[in-house]
Amino acid sequence: MKTIALGLCAIAVVASTACAVGPRYTRPAAPAAGGDTFKEVAGWKTAQPNDEGARGAWWDIFGDQRLNALEAQLLASNQDLAAADARFREARALIGVSRAAQSPALALAPAAAFVRNSGNTPLSASTLDTRATGVYTLPLDLSYEVDVWGRIRRGVAAAWDRAQASAGDRAAVLLSLQAELALDYFELRSADAQRRLLDAAVAAFTEALQLTTNRFDGGAAARSDVAQAKTQLEATRVQATDVAVHRARFEHAIAVLAGVPPASLHLAPSPLDATPPDIPPGLPSQLLERRPDIAAAERRAAEANERVGIARASFFPAVILNAAGGVEGNSLANWFAWPSRFWAIGPAAVQTLLDGGRRRAISEAAVAGYDATVAEYRQTTLTAFQQVEDSLAALRALEQEALQQDAATTSAKESLRISNDRYLAGADPYLQVLTAQTIALTNERNDEDISRRRMAATLLLIKALGGGWTTAELPVFGAAAQRFP
Repeated sequence: MKTIALGLCAIAVVASTACAVGPRYTRPAAPAAGGDTFKEVAGWKTAQPNDEGARGAWWDIFGDQRLNALEAQLLASNQDLAAADARFREARALIGVSRAAQSPALALAPAAAFVRNSGNTPLSASTLDTRATGVYTLPLDLSYEVDVWGRIRRGVAAAWDRAQASAGDRAAVLLSLQAELALDYFELRSADAQRRLLDAAVAAFTEALQLTTNRFDGGAAARSDVAQAKTQLEATRVQATDVAVHRARFEHAIAVLAGVPPASLHLAPSPLDATPPDIPPGLPSQLLERRPDIAAAERRAAEANERVGIARASFFPAVILNAAGGVEGNSLANWFAWPSRFWAIGPAAVQTLLDGGRRRAISEAAVAGYDATVAEYRQTTLTAFQQVEDSLAALRALEQEALQQDAATTSAKESLRISNDRYLAGADPYLQVLTAQTIALTNERNDEDISRRRMAATLLLIKALGGGWTTAELPVFGAAAQRFP
């Protein structure tokens, strides 16, 4: 008995000090961005570690309380986010499933049966007792796999990595939903600004129609002038009505993102007058720590690496400790008597000698799966760099476009004033006024549209930079804290 105990202790020591077979994980090299910083927008600066820009509730930088309330409602009620939360909880629970393999399995199976042997059993003695007898058993079975090759430890590590990847997925879903809500919100506010502009134009064109009608009644204008003025007025009213249709669509989209029925949400008109805030783009290397989708892709590469080690461990024998004990009797009277006890204990090694290439195929598949996750990680990184540069390029162009459009709008308003004066003086036909009105209104609407696009580009830049998220927010599970780069 002492020898068995010493043997079990030796096996336990070997299991605790054994090294896992398979490759050691290091984070794959990411594609390097050209230059030390992202291409900056004029007047912007590189982000510093102590910047208080996009952190946590990044939408606060817009200073819109209604947007803040909607973002909070999204966090509490959005169903896509609830599904992502559930998937993370599932992945976290599966860590426990993998950890269970590190503990012994203990089973108790009490049983009672009445047995009668057949009198015609082959090769049995003629004096075989065929009377029915009772069999009462109370066995206790213990089984424990010694993790000599690291298969179980790698399985636990893979579950950690999968849970962290799920947390990254959840953060990516949340960031996408928050950015989409903000985009829809500012689209709605831009529609309010367009509607304000068109309503002002309708009021101005109504006055112009009345003036033209009065001039016609006084014989100073032709009937065609009245018809043209009325056409201009009604066409502008159509545009105002069309803007209302678009606004309703964005309002309904915001309601769904906030997790409420569209009919129950009403946002009072409030034209977009905000100026896009400056968002320091930072260093390309920081993007690897600020994008949840990049973190999730990297964690999947780590999980795939553990799968390679698990596949390689299958080439080595599995060492299992088995122990069984209990009592067995042929009646209730002697079931728990001292002589009814039994026990068995000892190690076993299981080695597959021939499997038709199954283990080799699984190992090759695991290596290929790891290569695929590395490629996906690098592609995710490249896409992130592209999205940041796209947003910065859009902001640079829109900043210049806004200045040019402002000059065009000022000129169009001046042209309209001159056309009105010349028409009233009888120097130009009313068609000149209509043309000037159309040009002025188009340029004013372009002004509002550029403001909307600048706000959208700013939001997309925040999203491309990961919002306020960092890899420090990834949950850790036991030793996973030491394994995450």
